[in-house]
Amino acid sequence: MGEKVVAGAFDLSDRQHYRDKLRQCLAGLERLLAEQRFDRPKNLMGLEIELNLAGADGAPRMLNGQVLERIASRDFQTELAMFNLEVNIAPHRLGGRVFDRLAEELRTSLAYAHRKAVEVDAGIVMIGILPTLGPDDLVSANLSEVDRYTLLNDQIVAARGEDFTLDIHGVEHLSCTAKSITPEAACTSVQLHLQVTPGRFADVWNAAQAVAAAQVAVGANSPFLFGRELWRESRPPLFLQSTDTRPPELQAQGVRPRTWFGERWISSAYELFEENLRFFPALLPIRDDEDPLGVIAAGGTPKLAELVLHNGTVYRWNRPVYGVADGVPHLRVENRVLPAGPTITDVLANAAFYYGVVRALAEESRPIWTRLPFSAAAANFDVACRDGIDARFVWPRRGRLGGVAEVDAVALVRDELLPLAAAGLDAWGVEAVDRDFYLGVIEERCRLRANGATWQVATFHRGVEAGLSREEALAATTRRYGELMRVGEPVHLWPVGVGEVVAMG
Repeated sequence: MGEKVVAGAFDLSDRQHYRDKLRQCLAGLERLLAEQRFDRPKNLMGLEIELNLAGADGAPRMLNGQVLERIASRDFQTELAMFNLEVNIAPHRLGGRVFDRLAEELRTSLAYAHRKAVEVDAGIVMIGILPTLGPDDLVSANLSEVDRYTLLNDQIVAARGEDFTLDIHGVEHLSCTAKSITPEAACTSVQLHLQVTPGRFADVWNAAQAVAAAQVAVGANSPFLFGRELWRESRPPLFLQSTDTRPPELQAQGVRPRTWFGERWISSAYELFEENLRFFPALLPIRDDEDPLGVIAAGGTPKLAELVLHNGTVYRWNRPVYGVADGVPHLRVENRVLPAGPTITDVLANAAFYYGVVRALAEESRPIWTRLPFSAAAANFDVACRDGIDARFVWPRRGRLGGVAEVDAVALVRDELLPLAAAGLDAWGVEAVDRDFYLGVIEERCRLRANGATWQVATFHRGVEAGLSREEALAATTRRYGELMRVGEPVHLWPVGVGEVVAMG
């Protein structure tokens, strides 16, 4: 959805013509794959982080236009709502001291952005869901002033035909309605990109799906929404419900949601793009003048603009991406399961764990997806979102026993996945000092059973016990989170508590 689109009305023929164009794009993708036109292996990774703007009081600030004007960098751009920003880091080759280099780039970029935000009484907060958000913050009037967001909102609202229902049963129960997709903006995440060859795509995507639950368990950082304590990682149910074009009747029929985990292991990237066309009507039927098959026949590289735009409106947790760089097409797996934060060190520890374990799992002689039912991987993901670091998964037994068994998420990560991640980072050529430091952060989270979600919950309850109201405790938790985020020590080292407690009134 990063492409610029212009708001406007669609007539009845637009969707049919767009569907025809999508089929041409899909045929073009199939031809590019058959002709082996894709980029050679480059071991390239990319990183995007969605951010919140909050004031010194911890409350959201609807000021992204003013902040972006002051930052004046193409690395930063708008996101869905006025309290959101996104920072994009240029692709890096996996290897050497890549994570330390990324850490330095991010520290410099985010510190600069924070200084500029402070000029308008705002600040950068890197967190899965800002605990101080209320229903009045997530209304269509607070959508970013960008045509594509207005148009996307209008089309999803029209497709649904009624208010969106937010109904999440967690530690507490949240039940409310929304008239727009703006609640989606509460979900701020990290997207990890990995460029892969077509021949390796399916193995990497399958591995990413299998490990998504473990990523969430150790990285959960979104326990609050609208003052309620919900799931340890509440972004996925919120994202699903706030973009759901299906009224209850279509849900009852089993129509697939646009935000979904998927339903099967794959054998090629083509299958995912084809599913997107087969299952999901177009939301933004905006056509490009390109003739993709004509471009290929002339020896050129097509943009496949309609396919790319449509793909951006299907919110898979591991998304296929088609791109063109220097006139050469490439494929990427975009991993979207992780929340933002808590610190740059935590973000890069999550990234090191992901890139390492995905490589190792993708290259196993007995792949995980031949031993784990897809339905179990999907169920694991839901359990991880609900229970975070205390989750228990269904996972293949080690050794000759075969079959699956229930396993504690921490034990699985510590005993099986971290050694695989270390081997995977070695295979990428990452230096041992980076490997050991960043995977050590994950190991310490497992040892202490601590992550961003556990800290937020414990700190909030400590504030309530000290006499703060629920709203005061959430605000104090957010302020303390911002302070510790800027200090930069990983979250497992954060002291629980809001610091000096001052009850209002």
